[in-house]
Amino acid sequence: MDPRLHSALLVLASLLACTTATAIHGNRERSSRSTYIVRVRPPPNFSTLMSSTNLETWYRSFLPPLVSTPRSGTPFIHTYSEAILGFSVNLTKEEVEYVTNRDGVLKVYEDYLVPLLTTHTPDFLGLRPNGGVWSSAGMGEGIIIGVLDTGIDFSHKSFDDEGMKPPPSKWRGSCNFGANVKCNKKLIGGRSLYGGSYPPTDSVGHGTHTASTAAGRSVEGASVLGSGNGTASGMAPHAHIAVYQVCNRRGCYASDIIAGMDAAIADGVDILSISLGGKSMPFHEDTLAIGSFSAMRKGIFVSCSAGNSGPLPSTVQNEAPWVLTVAASTVDRQMEAIVKLGDGRSFVGESAYQPSNLDSLQLVPEFGSEEVKGKVVACDLDGSRGQLQLGQTVHAAGGAGVIVLGKEESGQNTFAAAHILPASYINAMDAAKIREYMKNSDKPTASIVFNGTSLGTTPAPVVAFFSSRGPSTQTPGILKPDIIGPGVNIIAAWPFKVGPGAAGQKNMAFNTLSGTSMSAPHLSGIAAIIKSAHPDWSPAAIKSAIMTTAYVLDNNKKPILDEKRNPAGHFSIGAGHVNPSQAINPGLIYDIDEEQYISFLCGLGYRDSQVEIITSHKGACGAGRKITEAELNYPSIAVTASTGKLVVTRTVTNVGDASSSYTVDIKMPKEVTASVSPSKLEFTKANEKKTFTVSLTWDANGTRHAEGSIRWVSDKHVVRSPIVIF
Repeated sequence: MDPRLHSALLVLASLLACTTATAIHGNRERSSRSTYIVRVRPPPNFSTLMSSTNLETWYRSFLPPLVSTPRSGTPFIHTYSEAILGFSVNLTKEEVEYVTNRDGVLKVYEDYLVPLLTTHTPDFLGLRPNGGVWSSAGMGEGIIIGVLDTGIDFSHKSFDDEGMKPPPSKWRGSCNFGANVKCNKKLIGGRSLYGGSYPPTDSVGHGTHTASTAAGRSVEGASVLGSGNGTASGMAPHAHIAVYQVCNRRGCYASDIIAGMDAAIADGVDILSISLGGKSMPFHEDTLAIGSFSAMRKGIFVSCSAGNSGPLPSTVQNEAPWVLTVAASTVDRQMEAIVKLGDGRSFVGESAYQPSNLDSLQLVPEFGSEEVKGKVVACDLDGSRGQLQLGQTVHAAGGAGVIVLGKEESGQNTFAAAHILPASYINAMDAAKIREYMKNSDKPTASIVFNGTSLGTTPAPVVAFFSSRGPSTQTPGILKPDIIGPGVNIIAAWPFKVGPGAAGQKNMAFNTLSGTSMSAPHLSGIAAIIKSAHPDWSPAAIKSAIMTTAYVLDNNKKPILDEKRNPAGHFSIGAGHVNPSQAINPGLIYDIDEEQYISFLCGLGYRDSQVEIITSHKGACGAGRKITEAELNYPSIAVTASTGKLVVTRTVTNVGDASSSYTVDIKMPKEVTASVSPSKLEFTKANEKKTFTVSLTWDANGTRHAEGSIRWVSDKHVVRSPIVIF
C-alpha cells in the first residue's frame, strides 16, 4: 500500500487540528487523482475569514461541488494561512482545470517530493562555555528555532531542559507528543504535518540529528561507539526547539513542507532550520521559496541546505536571496582507520567504529570470483549503496573487514561511519593505489589499524565534494551558496543505538552524518545566538553579519581548499566559512527590506501575477518598480564576464561604535580595474547609513573568471564582501 494512503486512512479518524485538515495524499479511490497545492488571492473581506471555520468554508468555494462536500467531511489535506494563502487537495486533471479557472486562483501546483539532504564543531567554531561568543553574547536565550524535518526523539538527553528558561510569551505552538508526553522548556512544541494528528516521533534519525545540532543542550561523554568522545552541544544550547514533522524516510512532500512553515510562522518561531531541498525552479514555482518569503516578512530567519549534488557547477539549491544557503565543509577531526597493505604502504582512512586492530588478511574485491569469508573486502561506492550498506553486505557474507574505496569525484574527502565490522573509508586518490595493488599482486593482503580520534588535523576546513556549487541557475547575479559550515562527520543526537548488535534497539545514542543537512542547522543555531544578542535585526541583517565576517583561510593560513586540494572558489564556499565570534559584532551590515526584494523579483523579468504568487502583492511591478540582481543590497557581488563592466551601489548600516571610521581595501586580480567611492566611511551615530559605489571594468572578451573582494576596515572590524566575475 502507498504509505501516504496508509497514513491517511488512519487520519480519517482524527479531527482538524489548527491549519491542518485530514485527507488522503494521492487518494487512489479514483486512479486519476493526485495531490495539488492551490494558491489563492485574498478577497477584500479577508480579515473576516481568519477563523479556521470561515477560512475552510471560503476555500471550499474554489472546488467543484462533488469535491467540496465529500463523505469524509473535509476535502483538504492542509489549509494554509501564513506561509501562503491556499490549500492542498486531491483532484483529477478535469477538476484541476476547474479550480485553475476560478476567479482568485493564482496558481495550482502538483505536489512533489523533496529529498532530505543528508560535537566537536562548537570548539572548531570558537564556541566555548568559558570564553568566546557564548560568554559574550549568550547561547541563544529566548530564541525559538523551528525545525522542519523527520520529527524528533523527545526522550533524548540532548533535549532535557535543565537550566533552561521558559519560552517567551509570544509562543503559540502546541505539543502533540501524546497524552503521556509533555514538552519541556527546551523542546517546547512538536507537531506532525503528514499523516495526521500523530506524535512527531522520529523513526528516521535525521530530524533528531539536525535539531540537536542547532540547539541541543550540552551532553558530556557523547561519542559514536567511543569515537569523537567529548561534550556534544548544539550551536545555541539555550535556544528553544519546536519540531514540525514534514518528512519520512522517503522524503518530504511540498504540501507538507508548506504546512510546516505555515504552522511555524503562526506559532511564533524566530528561526526556521530547513535541511531539505529539491531541484532548482523559478521562485514562483518553488513552494519553499514562497513560504520562506512569508517567513522573512514576519522577521523569521531561514537557514537552508545548499544541496548534495556537488561537485558539479550550477547544482546549488534553495537559491532565494531571502534565505541563507549553506554549503558543507570538513572539521579538524579525524577518526583514523589506517589501512596497511602487504607491500608496506599505509593509507589513513576513517571509521567511527574503532574495534581491535584487524590483522593482515587476504584482500579481495567485492563480487570477485573468490570467497570473501574471513577476508578483507575492498568495495567501490557505486552510488546505489552507502558505505554502511556495503559493510552490512560484507558482514553478511562472512567477510572479516571492509575497505570502502572513495569515488573519483570525492577527491581527498573521507567519511566516518558507525560500521558493524572493522572498516576504513579511503579517499579517492589512495583508493586508486589500492585497486592497482590488488590488480598487480599475486596475493594481496591488508590490515586495519584503529588509531582513535585525532584533533587539529590539517588542512581544515575543506569543501565537501558533495556540497552543491554555484552559480545559481535562477539568479546567477546573486552569489550562491552564501556561506560554508561544518557538514562532514558531524556527531549529534540519534534515536537508536548504532554499530554491532544495534539493529532496532532504541537508546540514547549519537551518530555521525555528513551532508548539507548537517551544515544548515549549524547556521540556524549561530543565527539564534545573533538574534538573541540583536533582537531587532532583520533576517537580512543577520545574514549580512554571518557573510561579511566569514573567513577564507584554513588552519594552515592558506586559502580554503576543495576536495581535490585546489583553492576553492566562491561558488563553492560563498562568502567563506562561518566565524561566530566575529558575526556577533560585525561593525557594518547590508540590510534588505521586503520592498527591495519585490523590486529584485520584478527585475528578474517575472510577470506581476508571478510576483504576486511569491509576495502576495498585486500589481507589484507597476511604475517601473524593478532593480537588477546586482543592485540588490546583497553582501556579495556576482556578475557575468560578458558584460565587461559593472557600476553598482551598496548601503551599509553602522551597528558598531557610534563614532567609527572605515577605509576601503580592494583585492582584485590585475585584469580587473576596480574602484570604490568614497574610499572612506565616517560614522557619528549608531544605525547611521552610508552609500558607496563600486566600479569594475575588465576585458569582456579575455576575462573568463575572476574573484576578489572589497573590505571595509576599521580599528575593530573587517567587513568583507566577495566579488565574482564569471
